[in-house]
Amino acid sequence: MNMIKVLMVDDEERFRETTAKILSRKGFETLLAGSGEEALDKLSFSPDVIILDVRMGGMDGHETLQKIKEQKPDIPIIMLTGHGDLSGAKKAYSSGAFDYLAKPCDIDLLAAKINDAFHHAAPKKLPEKMVGSVMIPLDDYTEIDADSTVLEAIAALQKSIRGLVATNRLMESGHRSVIARNADGSTAGILSPRDLLHAVLPEYLSAPKPSTADSLQYSAMFWDGQFTTLAAKLADRSVRSLLSGEFLTIESSANLMEAANALITTGKRRIIVQENGKDVGIVREQELFYEIARIISSR
Repeated sequence: MNMIKVLMVDDEERFRETTAKILSRKGFETLLAGSGEEALDKLSFSPDVIILDVRMGGMDGHETLQKIKEQKPDIPIIMLTGHGDLSGAKKAYSSGAFDYLAKPCDIDLLAAKINDAFHHAAPKKLPEKMVGSVMIPLDDYTEIDADSTVLEAIAALQKSIRGLVATNRLMESGHRSVIARNADGSTAGILSPRDLLHAVLPEYLSAPKPSTADSLQYSAMFWDGQFTTLAAKLADRSVRSLLSGEFLTIESSANLMEAANALITTGKRRIIVQENGKDVGIVREQELFYEIARIISSR
């Protein structure tokens, strides 16, 4: 995907340079201007979003905002105001700024505002995302030898989750499954919650029933104690024995529609993403749902 091009306009050189470097590390292409006059010159570089400080020497932010809007009315502009300068913020907003933030601003919030501004102003400019851009990297999953026991897999998953909670990354990862590896490092499969549910069910439930038993129902008394007993018996089974057959793979460069079609037609809930023959991530139903939600919200 093409990077969002951000024009950073601020007469404080240190703030301007530092913020630009951080935004670059977050994947934005940054242009710099130290004054309103320089900002107008930089419009020829076609920035997607402008970050504009209100208080600058010479042409201040409000005047610069007005002149930019005269030349490029569709460019979204995020104004940076002094802390507590509510009147300046309101004036900027009423003059056509997309949004405003108080300095010093949280860089993650600024990055989010830039993305919001770009999507709001030019949703059609965004190329359609590929599978690789929405996948969860394999590094975010727990990995274990496929011949390990389920008990060992659960212990490894619990350890990973504790680490994610400590770093506030649990919500980002959606960490619930375990990647099972063969001895040569290749992927044997994915041990998911659904696999454990299938494994805990009594075998006779999946066995063919006589026609006279089609309407057979089991009472609550019949099930009493079975879940706990059968779940405990899973502890010593190998992870490999629980893996649900062949898993789907898809290239990171594939279109999201291809991924959606594969999930729906096969009934699978996740696909392993490959790049140059190497497993690099997983795309699930959730990732496609989030992308649908993003597209709808950006209209």
